[in-house]
Amino acid sequence: MNNEYECPKCSSENTYQDGNLWVCPDCSQEWDPSEPANTDDAVTLESKVLDSNGNALKDGDSVTVIKDLKVKGSTSGIKGGTKVKGIRLVESNDGHPISCKIVGIGAMYLKSEFVKKI
Repeated sequence: MNNEYECPKCSSENTYQDGNLWVCPDCSQEWDPSEPANTDDAVTLESKVLDSNGNALKDGDSVTVIKDLKVKGSTSGIKGGTKVKGIRLVESNDGHPISCKIVGIGAMYLKSEFVKKI
């Protein structure tokens, strides 16, 4: 399959058209080729991490855990409604982009889909 559009994020040629957007199945990037390309590769981590409601998270935000979470190696878990102050966003390959300290449990990483911004 020969197409003239390669993914602006990962440079893959394995892309396809979906309506007026092009999609890269390798990295899930979607883009409109009629819009000017974002040549600014300094996309901040904050703009990529969204909470369960779609709000952008940034370093220092306070969040609330939305459901009970199990913690490996611990008999207790994190209860839904637990407030976490002063989060830090980190690069993560395992899907846990939030680094924080939870009172009574300690330092840990959370998935953004299980928190909402306060």
